[in-house]
Amino acid sequence: MTASLQLTRDQILSYRRAAGSLDRRLPQRRDSLRRAAWSGLQDSMPRAAVLSIHARLEATAPTVLDDPALVQVWGPRFSAFAVAVEDVGVFTLGRMPDSKRSRERAESLAARIRDLLGDTSMTYSEAGRLLGVDPNQLRYATTTGTVIIEWDGARRPTIRSVPPPDMEVSEARLELVRRYLHVFGVGTPASLAQWAGVREPVARQVFERLREELVPVATPIGDAWLLASDEREMRSKRPDSTAVRLLPSGDAYYLLWGADRDLLVPDPTHRDELWTSRVWPGAVLAAGEVVGTWRRSQHLVTIQPWRSLDAAVCDRIAEEATSLPLPHIDREIVVEWSG
Repeated sequence: MTASLQLTRDQILSYRRAAGSLDRRLPQRRDSLRRAAWSGLQDSMPRAAVLSIHARLEATAPTVLDDPALVQVWGPRFSAFAVAVEDVGVFTLGRMPDSKRSRERAESLAARIRDLLGDTSMTYSEAGRLLGVDPNQLRYATTTGTVIIEWDGARRPTIRSVPPPDMEVSEARLELVRRYLHVFGVGTPASLAQWAGVREPVARQVFERLREELVPVATPIGDAWLLASDEREMRSKRPDSTAVRLLPSGDAYYLLWGADRDLLVPDPTHRDELWTSRVWPGAVLAAGEVVGTWRRSQHLVTIQPWRSLDAAVCDRIAEEATSLPLPHIDREIVVEWSG
């Protein structure tokens, strides 16, 4: 492809923060929840999705995932995700495998789950035992769009069967790519494949089908694609960000792999500290840059900055930490600085 637009790092990250509602929190409304979950909210770490919503919406309660506007599914890479109820098909059918064997496995499992559960719910471990399969295999049924999960991080997820989404697999795939590109700004089939957990040839096919909606761009990490509908916003000049956010492990803003990580965090030592080989820490976002990591143990929040921060920024980071809507915490949050 021949890039028609040259983008800078600042343009891409500024756009991404705006698209992700990270520079200014939205009011707590149903449409705001859907916007916050536009590319899904990973919830693999207990209640990470709550903290991702808190980073984007005002007045977020620890119980926000109980809002009927949201449901949980096994989404991209078969991880736990919170998504808008009307978007279940995008994040499930959109990842339906191509191979006949894999599709039949998903559809067969979904049918067996439906026959077992009816209108009830059950822990996935118990359902697996009754069906005579490894409970982890039940995740494959999620790509039919008929398996919803409920998980609070403390116990085994429960599952229930729902009617299939009113959406074709082909359209769900296209919309999944649109969601990915809109939130991240630019992308490639390879980056989509890693993010969604699909085969790269499938990702290339979907990009090709979406070609008329895309604009080729050049970025500091290579050629990529941009949604044509987002080009004006990408070109827009925005004021410098003053926001401070504590993004949880797996937040959409840094759910990245490969060279995409290089763009967000140029320093390789810092990349290793953020994207660890085990559970990722949270990311500290201040004035438009990731400036450190954070972790939590019960009521204790530990901040590890990567550089010296001025007192005002430190105060705002501490303020953000003490405002986190942590469930099951009945003590005042204590902030500790490391390094």
